[in-house]
Amino acid sequence: MKLIRFGQPGREKPGLQLGDGARIDASGFGEDWGERFLETDGLARLAGWAKENAAKAPRVADSERLGSPITRPSKIVCIGLNYADHARETNAKTPEEPVIFFKATTALAGPNDDLPLPRGSVKTDWEVELAVVIGRRARYVAREDALTYVAGYALHNDYSERQDQLERGGQWSKGKSQDGYAPLGPFLATPDELGDTHALPMWLTVNGQSRQKSSTKEMIFDVSVLVSYLSRFMTLLPGDVISTGTPAGVALGMKPAPVYLQPGDVVELGVDGLGRSRQEVVAYS
Repeated sequence: MKLIRFGQPGREKPGLQLGDGARIDASGFGEDWGERFLETDGLARLAGWAKENAAKAPRVADSERLGSPITRPSKIVCIGLNYADHARETNAKTPEEPVIFFKATTALAGPNDDLPLPRGSVKTDWEVELAVVIGRRARYVAREDALTYVAGYALHNDYSERQDQLERGGQWSKGKSQDGYAPLGPFLATPDELGDTHALPMWLTVNGQSRQKSSTKEMIFDVSVLVSYLSRFMTLLPGDVISTGTPAGVALGMKPAPVYLQPGDVVELGVDGLGRSRQEVVAYS
């Protein structure tokens, strides 16, 4: 299944994207896509509901805004320097263990929402990523069992304000947590929709110019390693997001000098099987 949420910010309704691309309103199911839904075997219950009701459910117009495909999670955990090509472009040492940081959950946004450039921002960067959404409570999970804890996957742009990240005390979360800096979606794809996550092509453009073009095969630590590793340090709750890192092509690694985002720029991105998203950069109002 492909789960969506649609409507104005703060008033989103649950929905599904069908195999032919049509979107339906799943409000009749009676639940939103969040922690409670996932921890009570919601995906299996939803599959049963869809089998009986998808054909007669109201259609969602293409013009409807899409929100994040899940409600606000308890945490957004991100992995730094997890692509070999990205480590090379930034002259960083390949990490021996996953590098962990957090994004504030208030950074969560819809996949096509405008990106409000923070006041005073001069170094806002893009990062196309594969996001993992946890499906059940995970603590001390073995690597061989890790994928059974995954509810699905989504496209994520891990926007970063590099000045705040690297020049304001060295605390990465400050550069990652601005409003709108975590656009997620357009949909949450259950694992059966995506299959193997080890070689998914991924791309990002700025104003139509290619900036990132790589594959998840460049990952240093794969999804099963990350879920198992993180569960050693914290309890992962249903709905929690793990953003698994970005490949080469970010502004920070540009030669001879970075060119960061400005109001009016348009960023588009995608991961095979997870759709595409688009954000227009605007001044913070």
